[in-house]
Amino acid sequence: MASFVLAALAGFCLLLVRPYYQNWQLQQDLERLAFDPKNQNADPAMLAAEIVNRSAQLGLPVRLDQVRIHRSEAGLFIELRYFVRVELLVYTVDLHFRPKAGVR
Repeated sequence: MASFVLAALAGFCLLLVRPYYQNWQLQQDLERLAFDPKNQNADPAMLAAEIVNRSAQLGLPVRLDQVRIHRSEAGLFIELRYFVRVELLVYTVDLHFRPKAGVR
């Protein structure tokens, strides 16, 4: 019985690791975009589309309306909000993420 509980717990953890890892990868991409000098004057719509495309490559459900890009004298600030639904056998959990990068 104890081995079943441990196996179930391990399976639960494995299901949750993937979205967190994908979010970490997206966070790295946002930082690269926010601090790249060539993006300081880039069209925000193009940057948002690039973020949505990269999110799709990672398997994350990010839509264009969830991406916010702010420009100031200090630099570029990118943030987005999205959630990933993880369905378990008897329970569903929504993991909410809010990655951001840049200077406000």
